[in-house]
Amino acid sequence: MYKITYPNGKIYVGSDVTGTVTYFGSVNDELVAADHTPEQLRDFTVRKQVLWESPTAEPTEVRARERQYIETLQSNNPDIGYNRTPKFRG
Repeated sequence: MYKITYPNGKIYVGSDVTGTVTYFGSVNDELVAADHTPEQLRDFTVRKQVLWESPTAEPTEVRARERQYIETLQSNNPDIGYNRTPKFRG
């Protein structure tokens, strides 16, 4: 489980079952681009933090933990992050 933090402070929470260091998730690039100026997009730095990992977790546990982190960090709140599911009920 990881959290990506974008230059504007918004976050995206995702899971990576491949363990690939360069995997940065399936965030909607149009949402991210709309929140940054063209100048900001020319020099763009993101931070990836591992929140949880397990060599033995089943896919159902990974999905459950992902949802838990999304809800806890409120990355599905459009004011805070870029996750769009589960739907934010603020």
